[in-house]
Amino acid sequence: MNNSVKKALTPSTGLVVGASAAVAVGTGLFTYGAVVERNNFEVRRESVAILPPGSRPFTVLHLSDIHLSLNQRKKTEWLQSLADLKPNLVVNTGDNLSHPQAIAPLLEALRPLMNFPGVFVPGSNDYFAPMLKNPFSYFAGPSKFKSGKVAKHQPKKLDTEALHAGFGAHGWVNMANRSQSIPLNGIRFDFSGVDDPHLGLERYAGWPHGSVTQDVAPHVRIALAHAPYQRVLDHFTDDGADLILAGHTHGGQVCIPGYGALVSNCDLPTWRARGLHDWEHNGNVTPVNVSAGIGTSRTAPIRFACRPEAVLLTLVTKA
Repeated sequence: MNNSVKKALTPSTGLVVGASAAVAVGTGLFTYGAVVERNNFEVRRESVAILPPGSRPFTVLHLSDIHLSLNQRKKTEWLQSLADLKPNLVVNTGDNLSHPQAIAPLLEALRPLMNFPGVFVPGSNDYFAPMLKNPFSYFAGPSKFKSGKVAKHQPKKLDTEALHAGFGAHGWVNMANRSQSIPLNGIRFDFSGVDDPHLGLERYAGWPHGSVTQDVAPHVRIALAHAPYQRVLDHFTDDGADLILAGHTHGGQVCIPGYGALVSNCDLPTWRARGLHDWEHNGNVTPVNVSAGIGTSRTAPIRFACRPEAVLLTLVTKA
């Protein structure tokens, strides 16, 4: 090697080359997450054995964390295409918006799905527009999330009444801090939902009151919450829920391949940030489906190793 080449390959030159390579890799990963993966929508399919004996299979389409902003054509078209699944029920567990002017586009995106029966509960981004946050705040320990009320001070209120009225006009039922029975396909479904636990707004309504024989008549109890805080899962599990549906976590949103989520944005263990799991408390066990969500916050428009999803749950008879 001649002297001029040796001179060029100094330690400082190596540092510059290494830093440039790291920047290039980082830029590539960000571009992939912001352009490709966040629009790489999928339908996760699960089966849950909770129906009374003799019941036919019943499909539930679980939507969460749509976070619709303006001019999101790919997301809108994909949402509309989900009507082809012909679910027996649509459940929306909140955080529908990511822009104050996105209510009309959201209702248009969901219009084909609102031809099916539906129930919903709100999340914080159905009340307040997203704001820029320190990303490292998500890595605070579980104690940060114990009491809820961690996102109550938001800069801009959304027109929540218009959003909920749009859902209600198509027959979707608001289950925030209330309960209701809905007969579907010959099965009595008892729903109990709470307002967003991330804002500390949950109030438990119990299960619907029916006839004097309601406890022995065939029925299915489904609980709804936006954010799957442990206190909420404990309550519904102890109260006899057959299934709990929640979102909020975005599945971690930016994950490590082969490891999974680094954060859950609540006190739920990170390995439960996405998927169908059994929740155990006081000797009781209830399956919980946590959706990784469909969108991202407008202030953090990236996903990595965590594709956006809707979940199609097929309910079948108990073994």
